[in-house]
Amino acid sequence: MGDKRIAALIASIALAAPTPLYAETSAEVPAQLQAKIAEAGSVCAEMDGGKFAMEDAAIQRVDLDGDGDEDWVLNESAFACSTAASMYGGTGGTMSHFLIDDSLASMLTQGWGMAKLGPHTVLLADVHGSQCDGINPTPCVTASVWDAEEKVWRSTVASWE
Repeated sequence: MGDKRIAALIASIALAAPTPLYAETSAEVPAQLQAKIAEAGSVCAEMDGGKFAMEDAAIQRVDLDGDGDEDWVLNESAFACSTAASMYGGTGGTMSHFLIDDSLASMLTQGWGMAKLGPHTVLLADVHGSQCDGINPTPCVTASVWDAEEKVWRSTVASWE
């Protein structure tokens, strides 16, 4: 293999590897999310001295409750441990942590997004099929809205006729 091809291979591996912990914004990240990140790093280190890494995309600012202010989301799908490839996720998905003000709620998701439905800002989550009386490949989603008064996510299981 030529020197140029080796250099290109090394460069592509370096680009694909997760970047170090959110160094530029770590001071801004709320303590609840910093604790989740520290816990993930600690669990990784306990696994044969693994090295923890987190992509910048792990932390997102999104208006979760529709009040016009950006809230915080931490997606463990952007975590990596050098000694355990599937430590932070599997067929059921990965943990996503949603922080509104001081209220932290977490959910195992295979992906999530936001939608507007009438006056409501809705959190949509693709979840494991077992939550819809199926198995992993069974399509299953949940929709939740933030109840600012009670500081809880609200959702229901629909009754279909």
